[in-house]
Amino acid sequence: MTHPQLPRRTFLRPVGAAGLTGSTFALAASPGSAQAAPPAPEAAPGSSNGPGSEGALVYPTLKRPFAMPGVKDQEWTGALFVGAGESRFALRVALLTPQGRLIREKMTNYLWRIGPMTPDGAYKEVRVSSDDRTIMPAHLEALREVIAHPDEWSQSEVADATAKLPQLEQKYAQTQHEKRGLRVRYARTGDGSGLVGSVTALDDDTTVVLELATPWGEKADFALDGQSVTGSAPGLLEENRTGHIRLSPTEPADSSGCYASIADMTAAMTGGSGAPGSAVAALKYRLGKGRTLTFAARVGDRPQVADVPEAHEVERVLAAAEARVRAGNLTGSGPVGRSADAVRDALSLNTNYDKAHQRTFVLWGWGGGGGLFTGWDSAFDAVNAALVSRPLAVQHETGVFEAPAPPNQVPLRGPRYDQQNSGPMHAYAVWRLYTKLGERSLLEQAYPTLVTFHDLLPEWDTDGDGLLETPYFGDRIGGRGNHLGLDDSPVYAAYHRIAKQGGSGDARDNTDLTDVALNSYYALLAETLAKMARVLDRPRDAARFAAQHATIRRLLNDRLWHPEKGLYLSRYLDGTWNEVVTPTVFYPMFAGLATPERARILVEEHLLDPAEFWGEYVVPSVARNDPAYCSGGPVHPGSEHFRFFTRYGEGSAPEQWKGAVWPPMNATVYDGVKRYGFDDVAGRFAARSTAMYLEAWDKEGWFPESFDPEPGQSVMASAVDTAWRTYSWSNAMAVQGLHELVSDNPWDGDPAALMFGTLSLPGTNTVANVRLRGHTYAVSAGPNRTTLVRDGRTEFRATGARVAVRNFVLRTSGASFDINADGPATVEVFPPGGRPRGRQVPAGRSHVEL
Repeated sequence: MTHPQLPRRTFLRPVGAAGLTGSTFALAASPGSAQAAPPAPEAAPGSSNGPGSEGALVYPTLKRPFAMPGVKDQEWTGALFVGAGESRFALRVALLTPQGRLIREKMTNYLWRIGPMTPDGAYKEVRVSSDDRTIMPAHLEALREVIAHPDEWSQSEVADATAKLPQLEQKYAQTQHEKRGLRVRYARTGDGSGLVGSVTALDDDTTVVLELATPWGEKADFALDGQSVTGSAPGLLEENRTGHIRLSPTEPADSSGCYASIADMTAAMTGGSGAPGSAVAALKYRLGKGRTLTFAARVGDRPQVADVPEAHEVERVLAAAEARVRAGNLTGSGPVGRSADAVRDALSLNTNYDKAHQRTFVLWGWGGGGGLFTGWDSAFDAVNAALVSRPLAVQHETGVFEAPAPPNQVPLRGPRYDQQNSGPMHAYAVWRLYTKLGERSLLEQAYPTLVTFHDLLPEWDTDGDGLLETPYFGDRIGGRGNHLGLDDSPVYAAYHRIAKQGGSGDARDNTDLTDVALNSYYALLAETLAKMARVLDRPRDAARFAAQHATIRRLLNDRLWHPEKGLYLSRYLDGTWNEVVTPTVFYPMFAGLATPERARILVEEHLLDPAEFWGEYVVPSVARNDPAYCSGGPVHPGSEHFRFFTRYGEGSAPEQWKGAVWPPMNATVYDGVKRYGFDDVAGRFAARSTAMYLEAWDKEGWFPESFDPEPGQSVMASAVDTAWRTYSWSNAMAVQGLHELVSDNPWDGDPAALMFGTLSLPGTNTVANVRLRGHTYAVSAGPNRTTLVRDGRTEFRATGARVAVRNFVLRTSGASFDINADGPATVEVFPPGGRPRGRQVPAGRSHVEL
């Protein structure tokens, strides 16, 4: 079997001995995989890497020893080292405030800037500050708004704001005066077992602590050796093997010590007394503004040599690694394309180490959990991660299907059967990894679990008519939409409990609400399983699941289309309609259930209506003209910044499920619009989603869980009232725009065919280093020219108009594709084994064979 030509990769490799020998570093080019998990190759020797390969892909655990920066939950200024037998060490860069507070973990709130960085840890940079931004100018403005509109608030609320404002103004001013910040950088050395790093003080009188310990409280012994720290720890998987580490700063510490526990170390660093011991070591430095501390660290199976690198050598290696971030990783330019760098950095930040399974995964949520989360969120993370790193995406999704079910749930392996509906979304994620990367082995692994999940879902068909009703989640309003990641959506506020007869053992009862969103995902699962079955040569299964999808399509269009409103709406079993309008009205497009005419009505009469969903910010989680929209607090029509908000603090502008823009909703709506061929609308939708994402990224350095649907509002503009500032699924907002530029086609036609180009992204946008099915792509798309480059060679060019291309398949003798142009255009293809070919295409849609 032939293997694709993998791109050459540049590694940082120290010259001479195995360790940092203190003299010279060189850049050594060596063949390697694109975005391989460090330092292992992308596939084990002898396994198949090829697109659409029939062989099982083997993704080994990370080769020992290795070092990676920042791969423990929220410890984004630190680094993880894993040595012989799974011995583990953690290096932390802590910030000691003038008030004696040691900031050393749970760094989410202290992050100020992220990146550049790469998912394999070749380079990483973050900036942190002692100002956790729990008080921001927006909070002060909110209190001023209450005071300025006393007639809109109760006397007690006005009095409370009047009392709080001067206190918070004083506290904010004090925080800014006392603020201290750091710039932390890391680069991996060539064999992956070492790191060099630097810490730069961004303010005067800044105190830094380099701490060497273990990441999860394992046993280890540390000692001072001159200005360096050494450590050893037994292997957790092989206790008879010992790993060794050395941390070598380029200058001696102002003070140092080894301590009996983290608590003792913290006490000693903050001015108290800590018991001596060997559980943790700490080096303390006091830096002036602009001063940089450099260091090197290395892990191995024997005691490491005591050489100390020169500071200028470390700086040179860091600079070279930083310069190569864009050269070999996802990157882009233009109003939308530049989000590629943000997505790369955000997902790299959230690339964590699964200590149970010894591989990498994408950290979900706000920075916690201790391991891979197998629920709803992770499916979006896998699709997004595939743009950034093939091994990361595959290892992440592989981990989902090896995770046991949670306690008290049906004991299935893989996506947990707890009605979070992670099954359908993970089926979609697995299929996307197949269409993007050719991961047949992942289909084989996931398929049995997903079939079992599908065959259990009818227990939620209360009346036995073939459509599902939402499960019962209790009498409280909050959480009734948990089965779909729609936690507190008002759609579920009024369902009624119906005792369930039989079922799988899931204790939850049925309800009387036939759910548009749930049945859309039910159909999506059936459709995806039919596609998987065809690839896996299971024709009977393929026919069964295709028939199931057709049945749901017929039933949903018969029962859940509201002819007067022109919407798919949920409905109670007594025939009455649930008339709350949310973006789930578009979910039948995502699942391929809407008829073409009904899809047109949904898009033209509802999605594009600014009174409902359209606007500068899209899409709100409740239609703008629905009574539930932003119904949680007073309205100030004359206020520029605070039209909707409840109060200062935890309460925010629109309630989360009564208006906030949720990335998974946007991704689902975008995919449906794109699937049905509304290319112009899809581009405009993606541009708006990306703009919201980049506003938070540019202004705050965050990628938050949700977004405020009202432009210009300060409260909730970037989740300022929450700590959920690094929420991995947020990247689904920007990935829409990147998929506009180049993407797999997960719906119809050849799974290996490409989509690229856009009719409506603003300006000229580029994206580069996108790896699909064994090849590396770059796309440039503008008003008059669209170019597709594969493996450094131009393969398609269109001039004279904007174009959106689907089902693009290039052969040695020519190409075939569907094209949608906004004007007459000249298209050319450049087959690798033949002469260039071209022709004119008219405005509108054409099928082209060249």
